[in-house]
Amino acid sequence: MSHGPRSRILGTGAYAPQRILTNSELEKMVDTSDQWIRERTGIRERRIARDDETTSDMALAASRRALEMAGLGPGDLDMIIVGTVTPDLPMPATAAYLQKKLGAGPVPAFDLSAACAGFLYGLSIGDQFISTGMMKHVLVVGVELLSRILNWKDRTTCVLFGDGAGAVVLGPAQDDGRGVLSTRLYTDSTLTDSLCIPAGGSKERLTPEGLAENRDKVFMIGGDIFKVAVKNLTAASRSALADARIEPASVRWVVPHQANLRIISQVAQRLDIPLERFVLNIERYGNTSSASIPIALDEGVRDGRIKPGETVLMCALGAGISWASALVRM
Repeated sequence: MSHGPRSRILGTGAYAPQRILTNSELEKMVDTSDQWIRERTGIRERRIARDDETTSDMALAASRRALEMAGLGPGDLDMIIVGTVTPDLPMPATAAYLQKKLGAGPVPAFDLSAACAGFLYGLSIGDQFISTGMMKHVLVVGVELLSRILNWKDRTTCVLFGDGAGAVVLGPAQDDGRGVLSTRLYTDSTLTDSLCIPAGGSKERLTPEGLAENRDKVFMIGGDIFKVAVKNLTAASRSALADARIEPASVRWVVPHQANLRIISQVAQRLDIPLERFVLNIERYGNTSSASIPIALDEGVRDGRIKPGETVLMCALGAGISWASALVRM
């Protein structure tokens, strides 16, 4: 859905665990090499959460930083949206735990599951609530503790992912043209089995045999996802630009989902936007799923690359397969 900017990003925040797991360390765990990982993904290292750290703990740290930048407190929030596939518990929502830890009031707080596209789904939902006037300030978080749902003997997946959290606070737009210009959301269920966690839900109960076979861990047919990622991310980005009537040349920065440098490079070529205008941190964090875009966005804002008034394009694709795009004037 597109419209003139009615909501805008008031503050950004991010958090990454202190522990760094390098490719060299992974060489000692699985049959892989630093060169193999870097050449195929662009990743050199990723962050791993402490044993006593939870998804809501990471979300809390990122949220506090976003609120601080926005000049707001927990009591100013009207809604909390958390995009995650690694909740603290199956129920209640991680957003409820985040609300408790923040000390926010009894406002709507819920999780959404759109995997790597989760943050942009949440951004679009928050934008709609502010656009209708029902809410004034919405906290949107993308957070993942993926290290606990990985098979650390599967080199096709364990080398890709990391832990982290990112957040934004949305508020009403002013009359200066800054804000959310357009969002696009999609899901194609034909590839549901190509990226999933097979067991642990109502479809397949966890059994001792299933645990032994790592059926409760991420399973991925990488070739299936790669084939559609470039096409879908490019098309979604073009749709977001068309909705806002903005040409690619007018985009100052692209903040893509940090999944694979080869995918990002091909999207850049198809959009005809130089890779130098992409905010990239995949080398240091790997794929943090729903957290990757808000972490990179926060980096770009805090280091001064992304300036007020500049147009930023965001795009992501993940399990479902679900993908999304958003165009924001910061």
